[in-house]
Amino acid sequence: MSEMNRPLEGVKVLELATFIAGPCCARFLADLGAEVIKVEAPNGDPLRFTAVNEGRPFGDQEDTSFCLENSGKKCVTLDTKSQAGREVLEKLLADCDIFITNWRQPALKRSGLDYETLKVKYPKMVMGYVSGYGEKGPDKDLPGFDFTAFFARGGVMGTMYDVDSSPMLPIAGFGDHQVGMYLASGVLAALYRARETGKGDQVTVSLFHTALWDIALFLQCNQYGDPSTQYPVSRKKIANPLNVAHKTKDGYWVQFAMPRYDFYYPTFMKALGRDDLIGDTRFFPQTALQDHLVEFYEMLHDEVLKRSLSEVEVLMKEADLPYAVCQTWNQVLVDEQAWASDALAKVTFPNGAERTMVRTPVIFSETGLSSYERASFLGEDTEAVLAQLGYSKEQVDAMIAAGEATGCKRIG
Repeated sequence: MSEMNRPLEGVKVLELATFIAGPCCARFLADLGAEVIKVEAPNGDPLRFTAVNEGRPFGDQEDTSFCLENSGKKCVTLDTKSQAGREVLEKLLADCDIFITNWRQPALKRSGLDYETLKVKYPKMVMGYVSGYGEKGPDKDLPGFDFTAFFARGGVMGTMYDVDSSPMLPIAGFGDHQVGMYLASGVLAALYRARETGKGDQVTVSLFHTALWDIALFLQCNQYGDPSTQYPVSRKKIANPLNVAHKTKDGYWVQFAMPRYDFYYPTFMKALGRDDLIGDTRFFPQTALQDHLVEFYEMLHDEVLKRSLSEVEVLMKEADLPYAVCQTWNQVLVDEQAWASDALAKVTFPNGAERTMVRTPVIFSETGLSSYERASFLGEDTEAVLAQLGYSKEQVDAMIAAGEATGCKRIG
């Protein structure tokens, strides 16, 4: 498909952000056609140095993590604390439509990069701000990662596990990616307003608030006090056991999803070959079931455990009942639907390795898919971007020699 006339062609984005959430937002804007310039400190975005955490090779040659969040950007390396580096940063700010950052507020204010300062100089600018805990309240300046602000304090890890087990093992980027996409929706709305009125805005999305939004349905349910909503709970005591995963005899977990229990129950019992239970007043309607939850769970557990995964899939498909196999990551990488729907792409890295990468999850019919290339090396685009700002080669060389900027440095 063609990449011509992508939605954000002509929009300029400046990113001064590290790790995942802010860069994820800017990467999505790059996918939409925006010109994104990422400014890194001389020692680089810390995400370039997390190889051991992810079991991958160290260095720019095959940096899949950095590529995931930064594909499509121009990477500039500046010492923004130096006079020359700050002058470059101000020129980039003056030229951008959207400014994305995740610096904490005290650091932004010390550097004169907070929204109240910037809007005086650049009134049309839209500022996208990633926060751990928001801009108000006693903990607004705490450091925030998705492990802490999203998973832990946001009510995910403390509730979403079987009461007889232990909290889940969180993975990096889960909450960050949601923040990034929420932030993108906000800055695009603010950009539209800025184009219409000439007035910019600051859009803030926090990891903490994002988690609260994600669990909001059950956060409200919790307030009614019913035992089935007081998570963590036993999987045997979920109010609707047709929304629980069960294990097959060949060791696969199958997640059922039948939120209208009374509607699905007769069809599901027939599919299981348990017509005898269709009129059983212990298990139907759902209000009666609440006194027999453990009994029903154990019956369903035994029925699924009698069958192989293929047998369960056949009966669920024939009955047109919603289900999915709980896939491991190895299974996801070869999932036919993931490839057919353009969710995945192959990327070849400078060391020759070909890896499967995930596309941002917004697909356009008319403008097609954006290309998926490896992200820039540290400082790879510094010289080209400064030249576009009017700096001569001699000036750029002098800045690099003085340590106020760096050119391309391959790590590893």
